[in-house]
Amino acid sequence: MGYKIKFKVWLEKDDEIVMGLGREKLLKAIEKHGSISKAAKEIGLSYKKAWSFLKAMEERLGKKLVETHIGGAGGGGAKLTPFAKELIKEFDEIVEKVEKSLKDKKKG
Repeated sequence: MGYKIKFKVWLEKDDEIVMGLGREKLLKAIEKHGSISKAAKEIGLSYKKAWSFLKAMEERLGKKLVETHIGGAGGGGAKLTPFAKELIKEFDEIVEKVEKSLKDKKKG
């Protein structure tokens, strides 16, 4: 047929985005690096923009997504809360279902 189906998935609360592919990448990078600044650098965001995304998501959801601790000799760090890990899991499942549905439609 010569066409591609494209889609974007995001979650909203009160008409405001709480999770999308970019924000999910940020959370996954924080989990990987244990650092907001390293995560932001990996996905091409400024630290300020990454922090702004996190704060907006937390405010909209009313839950903490990232626990941070201030550095000392060993440096600071960040880790995802159990809620954030569950949010990522649910978001991945939604995206997977949409992708499967589109593949099934393309076959049929």
